Amino acid sequence: MSKWGMEAKDRIIVALDVDSLDKARSLVESLAPHVGCFKVGLELLTAVGAHKVIEFVHSLGGQVFYDGKFDDIPNTVGGAAKTVVGFNVKMFNVHASAGVEAMMATVANKGQSLVLAVTVLTSLEENNVYLIFGGPSKAKVLQLARDAKLAGCDGIICSPQELELLGKQKELDSLLKVTPGVRPEWAAIGDQKRIMTPAEAIKAGATALVIGRPITKPPTEIGTPVDAAKRIADEIAAVL
Repeated sequence: MSKWGMEAKDRIIVALDVDSLDKARSLVESLAPHVGCFKVGLELLTAVGAHKVIEFVHSLGGQVFYDGKFDDIPNTVGGAAKTVVGFNVKMFNVHASAGVEAMMATVANKGQSLVLAVTVLTSLEENNVYLIFGGPSKAKVLQLARDAKLAGCDGIICSPQELELLGKQKELDSLLKVTPGVRPEWAAIGDQKRIMTPAEAIKAGATALVIGRPITKPPTEIGTPVDAAKRIADEIAAVL
């Protein structure tokens, strides 16, 4: 856990799934003291430009998880890693399915940032995992996690459903495990297929949780995004 803050709030990564800095501003300003990091993804990065988005989040006191999901030949991925690390992001990711060499090129250029390897996307149902990867999701996640470990990645991104299996593999103990597909009991499920509550995911071995709408657009009875974030932090703290 030395690579990660120990407080419950540090385990929360807020997904900024918006298409403009105006829409992101109030979220980052209000939530920065109450969460560990903000995940900026392809929608915002493409709409505004990577450098501007990262500077914007930093200027409001937030840390950045650059969700670029690099997936290309090793030389290209290594170059992209070197560029994004120059922006002082806390972490960024690469698709494990790009291969061990591509992940190694990423790790070689990671500087002070953490590198997370994406295993199997949480939106995929089992039949799609078979079609794309040629095997069941748990087996593919385990294989890709081992590849990520071999390549020297700091951690992986997987669904909460794979945490128990990964926890049984002692050789993977040092990998950070970051999980999307986490929904508090009071939030709607949305488009994620393989989900758990924050407490369940942390108990199952997650290092940090990526949470979007339950924090950014909480149900009216929960209150503001800050109320939602505090509520989730309390839920995490209770099981730590």
